[in-house]
Amino acid sequence: MLLGVIADDFTGASDIANTLARGGMATTQFLGIPKRPASCEAGVVALKTRSIPAPEAVAQSMAALRWLQAQGCKQYVFKYCSTFDSTPDGNIGPVGEALAEALDAWGVVACPAFPTAERTVFQGHLFVGDRLLSESSLRHHPLNPMTDSDLRRWLRQQTRNAVGLITHPTVARGPAAIAGALKESAARRERLVIVDAVSDADLLAIGAACKDAPLVSGGSGIALGMPLNFGKKGNSSKRQGVSGPAAILAGSCSARTLQQIERHLANHPGMAIDPDAVIDAKVTPEHVLAFVNEHSNGAPLVYSSAVLEKVSAAQKKHGREVVAHAMENFLAVCARRLVESGIKRLVIAGGETSGAVVSALELEALQIGPEIAPGVPALFSEDFALALKSGNFGDPDFFATALRVLGPA
Repeated sequence: MLLGVIADDFTGASDIANTLARGGMATTQFLGIPKRPASCEAGVVALKTRSIPAPEAVAQSMAALRWLQAQGCKQYVFKYCSTFDSTPDGNIGPVGEALAEALDAWGVVACPAFPTAERTVFQGHLFVGDRLLSESSLRHHPLNPMTDSDLRRWLRQQTRNAVGLITHPTVARGPAAIAGALKESAARRERLVIVDAVSDADLLAIGAACKDAPLVSGGSGIALGMPLNFGKKGNSSKRQGVSGPAAILAGSCSARTLQQIERHLANHPGMAIDPDAVIDAKVTPEHVLAFVNEHSNGAPLVYSSAVLEKVSAAQKKHGREVVAHAMENFLAVCARRLVESGIKRLVIAGGETSGAVVSALELEALQIGPEIAPGVPALFSEDFALALKSGNFGDPDFFATALRVLGPA
């Protein structure tokens, strides 16, 4: 294994796996830390550590690092969300520092930019489209509300060491200038360094500058240039689709997912899941299974996604953690029951939902297939096809496109 990736959620793992596969690396996504050795060029270990207590996130990430080291990796990536999802007490800083310390790395790039999805970093501030992160819909994220766009300031609240910054004028001068600035950061004992990026060209330059770096961190865009460092070019994905019945499960409350749900419901059957009904056991996985079976030829959509006001009301009534756990567990059980009943193609919307579903399905590894949308590949496990979508990814017709790419009905 050449490159080892530790991802803090399952959709993010498939996102960066997609980037590496497009770059020509034979890539496998592992669902949790594997129990056996594996053979591939890029191994992506998907964890569900984004929103758990920091000490637990560090422990799981370090275990993933040890497994990847045992596979002989030459370089490592800590992958987190392109919107830097993390509270001031969150996990990006603690995990990043722990990995860097284990690899004796200073001046480690921290760049969540993903320009294709309109996530850019300029002067150390994260933008979503033309809005600062703190002015976007992410400021209302139910688990990790992002209220500050200054990544250096945000990250410094989570770290023991100073956090550096390399601004765009340096990045625009190319790989040598970036590498020089990273060396200066290391000399100042800055463990993590925010690096500006507003285009794919910037990410390619950062990738080239990090050719010999033991550790890099960021969103999936940070991996854009890494296959080139290993002499890889072109697309390595050859896997074709799987035929059979399909279903869609949506747990994300992002504005983009709500738009996709509305578009899909215009021509397909849907079943809304109310948190109160789940917590009070008035709706069960058996109800969902019956609904999907009744509409098995119509690409049925089951969704707990709701507008902010409804989510806030449920959280106020039951508690934020209670609602999150109940809905994730409910959709995970539904997914397992659906697959057991013969569903062959499954689309999941939402990072936390995806993690819960994949854990419930007890899959060990997934092959990376064709790209459905930027950051979202088709995933295959023998005769089963899966798509894991981050809440804000994909165009309004994503669900229909995903089912088509996963395979025929």
